[in-house]
Amino acid sequence: MMADRHGGSRAIRTDGFARMPDRIVSLYDRTAAAWDAARQRAGLEDAWLDQFRLGLPDGAEVLDIGCGSGVPIAEMLIERGVAMTGLDASPSLIAIAARRFAKAAWITGDMRGMALHRTFDGLIAWHSLFHLPADDQRAMFPRFALHARAGTMLLFTSGLREGVTWGEWQGEPLYHASLDSAEYAGLLAASGFEIVAHQVDDRQAGGANVWLARYAPQISPASGLDGSA
Repeated sequence: MMADRHGGSRAIRTDGFARMPDRIVSLYDRTAAAWDAARQRAGLEDAWLDQFRLGLPDGAEVLDIGCGSGVPIAEMLIERGVAMTGLDASPSLIAIAARRFAKAAWITGDMRGMALHRTFDGLIAWHSLFHLPADDQRAMFPRFALHARAGTMLLFTSGLREGVTWGEWQGEPLYHASLDSAEYAGLLAASGFEIVAHQVDDRQAGGANVWLARYAPQISPASGLDGSA
C-alpha cells in the first residue's frame, strides 16, 4: 500500500489509465478546500524537515514541488526563516497558499515541465513525485539538478516497491507509482546527488520511503535539459 497526499488511504493494485497526472491535478483542484482542511499540521514531516534544514544555509531559498496549499511544509519552513517558493499544478491550491503566505512566491505549473531558470538551496517533493508515471519520475531527476546549486538538499518520498498502486481521495481513485529503491539511488547519483539519509517504510511519515540527498555536482553533472518548459 502507498499513502496518498493526506496519508492512510485504501489502496488497490491495478494497471494504469492514460493521462493520470492530468486527472490527479483535476481531482485536487476540484477538491481543494477539502484537501486544505485535511492536510493540516500533523507532525508527520517534522523530523525529516528538521534534518533537511540542517543542510541549509541561513536565509535559505527552498522550492516545494507539489506544494499544495502550503501547509504544513511551507508553513513550517517559513516560520523558521526560509524564503519559500511553491510550485503546484492546481490553481485552486496555489490560490489558497498565496492568500495564506503572501510574502512567499507561488507558481502554478506542472513539475514535469519545471524550468524556473534559477537554483535553490533546497528542493522538496514530499508526497508529490509518486503521482507521476515511472518515466515521468525518471525525467524529474535532471530537472532537480537543473534547479540545484552545490550543496542543495533534496527531500522526497517514494513508494515502498516498484509498481502502480491506487488509493482514494474524496471517493475517487488516486494514482501512485514507484520505481524500486535501487533505481532511485541510481537516478540520484546520475544527476549529481549523494544520499544523506534513506528510510524504508517510515511509519512516522505516513508509511512512505523517504529520501534525503545533497547535490554534489562533482559526482555527475546533470545534462540533457535545454531549460525549456
